Amino acid sequence: MTRLSVNINKIATLRNSRGGNNPNLIQVAKDCERFGAQGITVHPRPDERHIRYADVYELKKIVTTEFNIEGNCQEQKFVDLVLAVKPEQVTLVPDALGQITSNHGWDTIKNQDYLKEIIAVFKKAGIRVSIFVDPVVEMVEAAATTGTDRIELYTEAYAHQYLNNKDLAVAPYIKAAETAHQLGLGINAGHDLDLNNLQFFAQNITSLDEVSIGHALVSDALYLGLENTVQMYLRQLAK
Repeated sequence: MTRLSVNINKIATLRNSRGGNNPNLIQVAKDCERFGAQGITVHPRPDERHIRYADVYELKKIVTTEFNIEGNCQEQKFVDLVLAVKPEQVTLVPDALGQITSNHGWDTIKNQDYLKEIIAVFKKAGIRVSIFVDPVVEMVEAAATTGTDRIELYTEAYAHQYLNNKDLAVAPYIKAAETAHQLGLGINAGHDLDLNNLQFFAQNITSLDEVSIGHALVSDALYLGLENTVQMYLRQLAK
């Protein structure tokens, strides 16, 4: 079964908008695990507009499933944080400074030497590495020679095209995932996956290890409740 990692960035955004500690980020992480989530994901950024670096240290103390820290490894502060916390997984994302949200994967051909170097740093520390990639076979093939353990397929294009033609939307992801599987890479996915499109994606990407979902899940929880929402996402992955 594909594992569900809940990205709690939006909980931190809501907390930060008012100050104080409401909602309680640590309690939400505990509750997500209690409700069935198999992982917690955070994506700290330099301006700490949602997840703060201090949050990451506190979460490490209480997360009992799998802790995944994603972010821009070209920022030394991020590298230092990950090496200090030692999560089960680090996901490397090629964000630009001040970027609102992730919007593209690595060019694993152009950045081959850099990726080899930085991935080796994390793996030496015993941290599993995943790198964010677009569903392009050539990028997956080049990712396999960087030393990464997994790739995370960037699924925004799939989500945007799903309502128009779901078979066409998922086709490049099937090819990319088949290539990754053949090359011995684990496969994660994330970005704009939701209750409408998740099941079809998971059914077609049969070797899918993990999905990371935050914005849609937190938004759904406003109407459906957090416990019910987490379990609804888990059911989509189980079908």
